[in-house]
Amino acid sequence: MSRWPSIKANCLWVVLFLLTYAAAQETGMSIVTAARQQVGQTLYYDPAYTRLDYPMGDVPIEIGVCTDVIIRALRDALKMDLQQLVHKDMAAAFSEYPKNWGLKKPDSNIDHRRVLNLRKYFSRKGFSLTVTEKPENYLPGDIVTCTLPGNIPHIMIVSDKKMNGIPLVIHNIGDGAKEEDSLFYFSITGHYRIKRVP
Repeated sequence: MSRWPSIKANCLWVVLFLLTYAAAQETGMSIVTAARQQVGQTLYYDPAYTRLDYPMGDVPIEIGVCTDVIIRALRDALKMDLQQLVHKDMAAAFSEYPKNWGLKKPDSNIDHRRVLNLRKYFSRKGFSLTVTEKPENYLPGDIVTCTLPGNIPHIMIVSDKKMNGIPLVIHNIGDGAKEEDSLFYFSITGHYRIKRVP
């Protein structure tokens, strides 16, 4: 029996894998580039509740919280409007989302700006990866959540730059958007990779 069909199938699988990997790298670098553009523009941390336009609503670029780095990066890089995407998903499956804030229905002004809601959304869309302490598992453009002292949830984007073999992250942890060595400073609670635009 000829082995040619199985060889062709294996070659096709390798080609598809390489194409998928290349597309993921391109997506990741687009996210990093968009996040990095916020450094020097977003200068302050401001968690105030703000009424936003819908869709594509945003607070002024000079201010924001950790989630705004993610929201702006995905919007600019992939045309993903997390405000609209999270709002629609919460409207369809409100019971699946955290109830930490006592809301009885979705609120498009704030829902997408909460780390726990983004964790749930990314998980529901199949973007979750295993949390590890291996730097090589964290690729440029990956999204990582962690818990800060005081049980405060935080979210950041993995950079393509490294320090001592560990990727830097781009985030707003209280002093505007920064790119710094913080990936393993706090307990990681989630690891996500955007493989496609939902």
